[in-house]
Amino acid sequence: MSNNKQETAPEKEQTTPETEAEVKEETKAAPEAEQKPDKKAEKKSEKAEKKSEKAPTKKSLEEELAAERDKYLRLLAEYDNFRRRSAKERENIYTDVRCETLKKFLPVYDSLSRALAQTPEDDACRKGLEMIMTQYEKSLEQLGVVMIEAVGQPFDANLHNAVMHIEDENYGENVIVEEFEKGFKIGDKILRYSMVKVAN
Repeated sequence: MSNNKQETAPEKEQTTPETEAEVKEETKAAPEAEQKPDKKAEKKSEKAEKKSEKAPTKKSLEEELAAERDKYLRLLAEYDNFRRRSAKERENIYTDVRCETLKKFLPVYDSLSRALAQTPEDDACRKGLEMIMTQYEKSLEQLGVVMIEAVGQPFDANLHNAVMHIEDENYGENVIVEEFEKGFKIGDKILRYSMVKVAN
């Protein structure tokens, strides 16, 4: 029994070359393992520094916000101008189309006026012509058409078209004495100028 114990003890204390190599490898691996985390930490710190360099400051953010707000306000103003311009263009187109359409009906008024002027008072047709003319004038009025006053009024080149001129002491200077063709307007827009004779 004692011999067996003595034999086993030296076996435990003896080290083989294999075990020595393992120990050396472990000691070498230990510093490498210690070095690896250091490199990772360095990389992390470099990344953090880069991020901190790239991170925007409060001042730069405020400047960017102000620039974007300025762009938004400019875009809003441009859209508002476009909307107003479009509305005005639509209104002008509507007015122009209405004026051009109404101009086509003015010769009918002229024909009715001439027919009334040539029809005697006692003629049975005159009453019918007068009713038609009244209805026609009401329709024009409902459409916003206004007749331009001429006879007895001072001549206005913006409303009247003078085709004749006479010298007559019975009338004042630049007074319209006769109207050859009735003038019409819608608001400030002239549909047709009055064709007139002007005195003095």
